[in-house]
Amino acid sequence: MAITVSESAAAHVSRQLNKRGTGVGIRVGVRTSGCSGLAYVLEFVDEVADDDQVFEGHGVKVIVDEKSLAYLDGTELDFVKEGLNEGFKFTNPNVSSQCGCGESFNI
Repeated sequence: MAITVSESAAAHVSRQLNKRGTGVGIRVGVRTSGCSGLAYVLEFVDEVADDDQVFEGHGVKVIVDEKSLAYLDGTELDFVKEGLNEGFKFTNPNVSSQCGCGESFNI
């Protein structure tokens, strides 16, 4: 099981951690939400828990809790700029459908 991070996403996370002044990486998880069932959750991590899985790419640690990893296995975390918008993009091979607004997904 693995999560990968693109060079662009790693650079963005590194900049944000530097601005924040503290943190060991970024947590990627899922929660129940939206019209399709699940939504991605991102948050900074100051301390890794014993049951966390840690993946590293381009010098950035991506931390995933054990329950979320089942939904996120094989996912690539990217950071994209499209016109005036920018944000994280998840390429998750486990997704079977997602809502029209893009907020939530189903496995």
